[in-house]
Amino acid sequence: MPAFIVARAALLSAVIFCVPAARAEDALKVAIGQRGVYENSISELGQDRGFFKRRGLVLELLYTQGGGETQQAVISGAVDIGIGVGTLGAMGAFAKGAPVRVLGATMRGAYEYWYVPAASPIKSFRDADGKTVAYSTNGSSTNLIVLALAKHHGVTVKPTATGSPVSTLTQTMTGQVDVGWSAAPIGIGALAEGKIRIVARGNDVPAFADQTVRFVLVNADALDKRPDVFRRYMQAYRDTLDWMYADPASLAAYAAWAGVSESVARRTRDDFIPKDNANPDRISGLEAAMADAVAYKFLAAPLDAAQLKTLIRLQEPIR
Repeated sequence: MPAFIVARAALLSAVIFCVPAARAEDALKVAIGQRGVYENSISELGQDRGFFKRRGLVLELLYTQGGGETQQAVISGAVDIGIGVGTLGAMGAFAKGAPVRVLGATMRGAYEYWYVPAASPIKSFRDADGKTVAYSTNGSSTNLIVLALAKHHGVTVKPTATGSPVSTLTQTMTGQVDVGWSAAPIGIGALAEGKIRIVARGNDVPAFADQTVRFVLVNADALDKRPDVFRRYMQAYRDTLDWMYADPASLAAYAAWAGVSESVARRTRDDFIPKDNANPDRISGLEAAMADAVAYKFLAAPLDAAQLKTLIRLQEPIR
């Protein structure tokens, strides 16, 4: 064999062995409450768009019936991350020793709404005294909001866990529950058609307007073992959120994911969820949230500064 061929082969072999092996994508299991809700679309839309892949991540997604169910999956270690976990439920679980930490917020302010069928005699939340009022799952943000709405309006209601907005709509329209709950875009079509009427909004309770109501929750053991993976997850989350408010194509992607029209998708984003409310790096209103947690028996006492420092683990952006 000619010498130059041997030399070329040797050089090629050297190059091949000197190229570092491509890093395998890190896998994360993510539980997400309420498929269809705008803030809960970020992981799936971001994965489809390639934002998580660019950060070396592949996500295994599981949708739950609400924040309480999502939280339990994180506590058990069945998943690494939980999206949309109620603030009070998360703090209560942490205080009891559950292995949970907070990577960021998913929502500030309560854009959920409570409604009745158009023919219902209930005209406002005050008329719901003694009636069944829906929320998703125990320990969820909607659980807290129902309690707060009842206190705000001075009535006694029967809080009833009904699961997702879709299942709740069926239960409400068939009379199984008096007042249903939902979050845009779910129910917006029925609202536009006059089939249902809104009788309360989460932000009717003044304290919720600037209060973080849901968290990005992480299993503490998983965070300790792979901190860089979770930092990359949160950066991809930010990247996706930026795209969802900047690129018109994101509305079509969200509409397809949620199974709604683009006009409903646009109304959901623009009328219900200002971008800053979905900022994962802004957590506010914790003092008020802890006072509520004590009042509603999620906490025996407010968390102290050291406990909050342990619980809240906001992630530094990756430049």
